[in-house]
Amino acid sequence: MTLRNSMAALVLGAAYGAITSLVNDVSSLYGMIGHHVADTPLAWAAQITSRLIGVGWAWAGLAMVAGWLARSGARAALVGALTLFAATAAYYGLDTVLREVPLAQYWPELRLWWIASVVLGPVLGVVGAAIRRPGVAGLLAGLTLPVGAVLGTTLDWLSNSIVTPFVTWPRMIVWVAATVGAGFVITRFLTAKRREQDTAVSSGASPDESMSGYDNASGAAS
Repeated sequence: MTLRNSMAALVLGAAYGAITSLVNDVSSLYGMIGHHVADTPLAWAAQITSRLIGVGWAWAGLAMVAGWLARSGARAALVGALTLFAATAAYYGLDTVLREVPLAQYWPELRLWWIASVVLGPVLGVVGAAIRRPGVAGLLAGLTLPVGAVLGTTLDWLSNSIVTPFVTWPRMIVWVAATVGAGFVITRFLTAKRREQDTAVSSGASPDESMSGYDNASGAAS
């Protein structure tokens, strides 16, 4: 893995973590920025966005995207971990500024998510790289994020009886996006499968040619 890949992973992760922290602050009435923009379209958009990018399946998707960009399995495993590691650092680092609290207060959470980054990041990165593979492996890898997103939002829906636009809209966005994404992955798989079958048929003898050969062989034998 090159230094360029490592730096790209760190930049991607740091940007995602910082943006997530900033959006969370804007969406909160008690945020450093949020209390200035309360009851504005910006705050409304931030509340919806925070429920899309600040959840577990979205962070898993971040590692998968990094792995997809890395292409190969070895690089994908490393960039998956580096991306989540940097995202976690940037998220809590900016939180200390926006919330004006010492970093030591976040250390237990930071350490826990860094461990998760090292353990789960490589796996998610490899899954992301596998999306490029043809066949069933690519199909299953491609369906991982849509299925995970739907499962995550569904479990949240079952455990949360509160019904507000800030809860309903993100859920609907996820379900629609996941359906479209899954449909694209399945269509790609079926198209590749059909193309393989067409190639196999076109490279073999046609039925007329096969019958002609059989007739000729029968005539020679008689």
